[in-house]
Amino acid sequence: MKNLRIPRVSWLFLLIILTIGCDDAFTPRPWGYFRIDLPEKTYRTFESDCPFSFEYPEYSVVVEHRSRTSMPCWYNLEFPEFQGRLYLTYHAILKQGEINENKAPVEKYQEDARKFAMGHSVKASAIDEELIANKEESIYGIVYHIKGMNTASSLQFYLTDSTDHFFRGALYFDTAPQNDSLAPVIDFITEDVFRFIETFKWETSVPEA
Repeated sequence: MKNLRIPRVSWLFLLIILTIGCDDAFTPRPWGYFRIDLPEKTYRTFESDCPFSFEYPEYSVVVEHRSRTSMPCWYNLEFPEFQGRLYLTYHAILKQGEINENKAPVEKYQEDARKFAMGHSVKASAIDEELIANKEESIYGIVYHIKGMNTASSLQFYLTDSTDHFFRGALYFDTAPQNDSLAPVIDFITEDVFRFIETFKWETSVPEA
């Protein structure tokens, strides 16, 4: 029995035919993330004995901040569905000539807020500053947009009237930082933070420091 041999040219021709005949070339699929169902945006007003009020979403909960370093009118705005938390702290501003170890000048609080935000610059790809100025309500401040894949906080801000009140907020999540997968949630809550800022008002009462 004779051996059947196929010329090399025929092998090459056969390989070309097989390659052309494959309609779909295999490509690996990128990793995906679970779909996140976002709730409808509805808001309610937070009012208390503290010198401020604001609107916050129905799907969040305002709770008192409790730790050994907590001060009056410190709160957490919890987002249980997203394992997120907006830390809210308030300080009365030290007036010129006043002596009170629990207060500080507005410049000190502003610099502390800037340092807290810039402390994420190690992992951030950029930190953008957005100025807030509401002359009618005497509300001025800065929103820090902290960008990057693995930053612990993506958004921080402070509000002040420059004379009596200073208020700061910082958004964190309980999950490991993966802002690419959290992006829809971060964008969703960022809208709530700006609603918070737009509806923020100073009240007449001032808590004892």
